[in-house]
Amino acid sequence: QVQLVESGGGLVQAGGSLRLSCAASGRTFSSYVMGWFRQAPGKEREFVAAITRSGGNIYYADSVKGRFTISRDNAKNTVYLQMNSLKPEDTVVYYCASDNRGSVVRGPYDYWGQGTQVTVSS
Repeated sequence: QVQLVESGGGLVQAGGSLRLSCAASGRTFSSYVMGWFRQAPGKEREFVAAITRSGGNIYYADSVKGRFTISRDNAKNTVYLQMNSLKPEDTVVYYCASDNRGSVVRGPYDYWGQGTQVTVSS
């Protein structure tokens, strides 16, 4: 069982930046692919980014490519999402997810955090 706790969400003006963090429990963090997703009310959850176990491969949704950066620190059991040049349409709840199958990128993921709200004002 893996528990994921996101933090770092909040209110920011358009063009600003936020860094989300997701802390994972357990001793096997480095064996998990980690992903970030987001979901607006009434809409399906959307893939944002994923990073493989060692960080050697990274994937982004086209909508965030060039603005968001995913990274991980296996020593701290934490994955990050640096979000720059934020837009009002980035206003949603962001979730981190983990899975120990190496082939997972866009899903499905086994474990999910509770989500953190990001609000971008225009």
